[in-house]
Amino acid sequence: MPDTPRKKLLIVDDEANLRTLYEAEFANAGYDVTLAASGPEAIDLVQKVKPDLVILDIRMPGMDGIETMSEILSRNNQIPIIINSAYSHYKENFMSWSADAYVVKSSDLTELKSKVAGLLTR
Repeated sequence: MPDTPRKKLLIVDDEANLRTLYEAEFANAGYDVTLAASGPEAIDLVQKVKPDLVILDIRMPGMDGIETMSEILSRNNQIPIIINSAYSHYKENFMSWSADAYVVKSSDLTELKSKVAGLLTR
């Protein structure tokens, strides 16, 4: 039986230590992980890497996650996006409603991993 290709995740966060943690956790869970530190870098990588799902921080210098999500969706509105923010109040912002899921950042990645798996199997 041929190997199923690994699903590709693009993780966008301006905090290097979080990118490293997420990369290790999701790679161990069987995903191919690409990292971006900014919105413009993420938009470029969506075109090059063609990820199956994007995990996106909101508060980033320069282009924030909402602007980044809008730009990504204008190019590919089929790509699932999970907003992963330390700030739960953004969940009430209608601009974040275009995301497929909203997860408040936590050191426990159980909810985030569950949302990723759920969105990739639908």
